Amino acid sequence: MFEEMEVIWMSDQKVYNVPLLPLRGLLVYPTMVLHLDVGRDRSIEALEQAMMDNHLIFLATQKEAEIDDPTEEDLFQTGTLTKVKQMLKLPNGTIRVLVEGLHRAGIQQIEDKETFYLAAVEVHEDRHIKDAETEALMRTLLQYFEQYIKLSKKVSSETYSTVTDIEEPGRLADIIASHLPIKIKEKQDVLEILDIKDRLNKLIDILNNEKQVLNLEKKIGQRVKTSMERTQKEYFLREQMKAIQQELGDKEGKTGEVEELMGRIEEADMPEQVKKTALKELSRFEKIPSSAAESAVIRNYLEWLISLPWTKATKDDLDINNAEAILDRDHYGLEKVKERVLEYLAVQQLTKSIKGPILCLAGPPGVGKTSLARSIAESLGRNFVRISLGGVRDESEIRGHRRTYVGAMPGRIIQGMRKAETVNPVFLLDEIDKMSSDFRGDPSSAMLEVLDPEQNANFSDHYIEETYDLSKVMFIATANDLAAIPGPLRDRMEVITIAGYTEIEKIHIAKSHLLPKQVEEHGLSETQLQLKEDAIQDIVRYYTREAGVRSLERTLAAVCRKSAKIIVSGEQESIVVTSDNLEDFLGKKKFRYGQADTVDQVGVANGLAYTAVGGDTLQIEVSLSPGKGKLILTGKLGDVMKESAQAAFSYVRSKAKDLNIEEDFHEKYDIHIHVPEGAVPKDGPSAGITMATALVSALTARPIRREVGMTGEITLRGRVLPIGGLKEKSLGAHRAGLKTIILPKDNEKDIDDIPESVRNDLKFVLASHMDEVLDVALAAGDRHEG
Repeated sequence: MFEEMEVIWMSDQKVYNVPLLPLRGLLVYPTMVLHLDVGRDRSIEALEQAMMDNHLIFLATQKEAEIDDPTEEDLFQTGTLTKVKQMLKLPNGTIRVLVEGLHRAGIQQIEDKETFYLAAVEVHEDRHIKDAETEALMRTLLQYFEQYIKLSKKVSSETYSTVTDIEEPGRLADIIASHLPIKIKEKQDVLEILDIKDRLNKLIDILNNEKQVLNLEKKIGQRVKTSMERTQKEYFLREQMKAIQQELGDKEGKTGEVEELMGRIEEADMPEQVKKTALKELSRFEKIPSSAAESAVIRNYLEWLISLPWTKATKDDLDINNAEAILDRDHYGLEKVKERVLEYLAVQQLTKSIKGPILCLAGPPGVGKTSLARSIAESLGRNFVRISLGGVRDESEIRGHRRTYVGAMPGRIIQGMRKAETVNPVFLLDEIDKMSSDFRGDPSSAMLEVLDPEQNANFSDHYIEETYDLSKVMFIATANDLAAIPGPLRDRMEVITIAGYTEIEKIHIAKSHLLPKQVEEHGLSETQLQLKEDAIQDIVRYYTREAGVRSLERTLAAVCRKSAKIIVSGEQESIVVTSDNLEDFLGKKKFRYGQADTVDQVGVANGLAYTAVGGDTLQIEVSLSPGKGKLILTGKLGDVMKESAQAAFSYVRSKAKDLNIEEDFHEKYDIHIHVPEGAVPKDGPSAGITMATALVSALTARPIRREVGMTGEITLRGRVLPIGGLKEKSLGAHRAGLKTIILPKDNEKDIDDIPESVRNDLKFVLASHMDEVLDVALAAGDRHEG
């Protein structure tokens, strides 16, 4: 127990037993005089105890201001020994007290007196040693404090006048610290520094830091003020503009246009990055005068961004039976294509998420590639969009132009997506094999990104400049000639070949689709024009010879036109067209049906060719004339066919003895191999056995059977090599009326691809060697000149 107010002298320092008053959010320095409002019971009791003794009381600041009943651990250990100068009780029970700070003091021990705390505190008096360093520190501190006062509005300029007269360095530091609006923890740090020089240095650091903060605040304030002034100015000018527009009667004006575009941007449901770009461009558009050329450029760009579908999609109709019914309704045959579409629907139904397939429908004109794509879109319940790539030779047609160019526009792909209005349409790339390249770039290379499932989720158009997702699009390309499509582009597509239609399929298509369509388009009715099945069959056989049905449709249109004229002129009210009166409508027959030739001929062989318009027959003629073994090739043959002719010639020379041919024939005769229709270029690796057969026939004077067609390449040893396009060639042979087809043994697997109706009408002979070909192709009998 301490005796109250006992003074114990310990060397140069003093220890006092005085009442303790905890402070919340406040700190008192020595030499400070200030008022305190005291409301806690223990604090009031401590004050009363101090007033009864010698008016001394120890003030210590709490570490946490929220604590109502602090203990020794809740207080800073260094505080201020003060003297109570005046005490006044207020009506609300609070006591207002005026205190004067005397000395720094550190707590040595605290005793709980139940109603208040009694503290034993050790006093630390400042030693006023003034040297050159202390003087320099004081001047620096005063200079920093002056600069701080100029920057800060929290300390009055009179304060500086009062501190300049202070000569004691410790007191100067304490008074300046008391005027700084710093945190309690920093003030406490200054209070705990006993060395005067250290205290001065600490305050210099604090003031330097505060000065930097105030400079930053000033800069920020100026920037905010400038920004606010600019915003207010812009608002004021906009309001003026609105008022002027209203006075002039222009109620819309650019402001209305900007508001409209803003609303449309919000409704477009763009990705965040695209929306950010659109709003940035809208801000530029708002600031540029309407008369400026760039205003129209930005407006056009915003229109494109807004009108593109970013998230809108149609829901796929995953009913396979319904899709199959639509495909069967619109197209007869084409089983492989239909099967592929139904497979896609089945996978989509199971997974709910699959990247759009990229199909390429390859085949001759008129087989229904484009209309099939339209039917696929209907069966899926998707929007349909078509772009034609025929003649496209500029990369910008696909990727678009940079906006810096005059008249810049997006590419065909983005244009198509705008028309589609959804992110998952069926997108038809028509005539993809007709693209070409020149000095302006290679559009087929630009298509690589479009048709790559791994890349097209981030398709980049030069005009839009933002990535666009094409992964949900079902791309369907059409082509007549796969060889004209670059390899890398062809590799990205799933090729489905449509070879053409058989006679039975053409008759069915004409009856079910083409004729009703033409009758309606020509304003006729079914009672006014009847076309019997035998007449349709004759049209197919004698007036058209094609893989598709386009020419057939034109011929039916001709019949309808003639009929319309007869009905309108009043000659007849209804017309029935049969095979007997068909020539009255279409004239003489254009083609022969049945036999390709009427008699077997020497040196004339029927080859089978695969062209861009489907399969066809190709006659190869060989004639001999006295000479010295010169081989003449005519008919505008390509390099491959020329080499086939050379190989056939060499084979026949090597087998002359076995074939009963004069072994020195190459020294006696000039041999002329000709392929008719010399204006048409011909090439391909499948005419070898045909040329060899025609050559053997000419040299042995044995005729070739007129109903036999053949295809296959030959080696110098007489081996028959496999070929491609057997289905198309078989259909061509069937149209020409051939009955037997000789084909390579290795092509046996391809026979199943040929329609059953054609297979039933044709006899297929599989040959692995030239001897087998000659056994079937050459007929016994007298020589006939063709």
